[in-house]
Amino acid sequence: MQATPAHIAPASLSHVHKRYGAFTALEDVDLSLQPGRVLALLGPNGAGKSTAVSLLLGLQRADAGEALLFGQAPQQLDARRRVGVMLQSAALPETLRVGELIAQTRGYYADALSVADCVAIAGLEGLLGRRYGKLSGGQQRRVQFALAICGRPQVLFLDEPTTGMDIEARQQLWAAIGERAAAGCAVLLTTHYLEEAEALADDVAVLQAGRIVARGSVAQIRARVLQRCIRAQTELDVEAIAHWPGVRSARRNGVAIEIQAEPAEPVVARLLQADPQLQDLEVRRAGLADAFLAITRSAEAA
Repeated sequence: MQATPAHIAPASLSHVHKRYGAFTALEDVDLSLQPGRVLALLGPNGAGKSTAVSLLLGLQRADAGEALLFGQAPQQLDARRRVGVMLQSAALPETLRVGELIAQTRGYYADALSVADCVAIAGLEGLLGRRYGKLSGGQQRRVQFALAICGRPQVLFLDEPTTGMDIEARQQLWAAIGERAAAGCAVLLTTHYLEEAEALADDVAVLQAGRIVARGSVAQIRARVLQRCIRAQTELDVEAIAHWPGVRSARRNGVAIEIQAEPAEPVVARLLQADPQLQDLEVRRAGLADAFLAITRSAEAA
């Protein structure tokens, strides 16, 4: 496997702009992947995530700025051979069997993983003889992951990788992604499952309307939202609670209310005083999902 000089990022965008007619998909975006680290690129639909991935893969060209893979243009074959890709959709031949797909894809690489390794890593036991088109959506995603990693990539692009998977398969894939990163692979992950980003990511970048509006470690992003989350079952009026001191937001979710507050202690004390019958009280710190919503709402308002 060809080594990349330490000062060159495996994949990067530098001051990138991309427009589709009058629509600005990306505006002055900088991104950099690092060996052994998972970067989660988050954002609402239409924020520009897929465009950023397309530019890094050389599927599109930037209107301004620069996209690089291993210091080269992403269209260069030498760079592309060192990359593994799992996009949201994959046009694979439905009549081919899983074993045939893996054998065909392995043939493109000089130092590919063995079929047995691909099967073990992607959780494909018992599926090699099945036709791809007869698999469930989650099983097809696992096949796509096997094809993405079979060439021992130095950079791995994962665009919504666990869509359609059940919880067990999702957790198995999380473990496999973590192992790829631990082995030195640079990973770019886009996902709408924020618990997935929180579980996997070393670094986070939040895209909103084509701009990076926040970046940092998961802890740094989470720290931007200081409030804690309070949940309890109560008949108290949620609209009245929303106006209590320290309460940032309050909403009813079935029989429970969910409150964002800082500091939390006075709000909890008032809840207990106002409703002695209050049940299932829970207080937790704000997570990545809370931070993501706060950051994107703030950026949208701005």
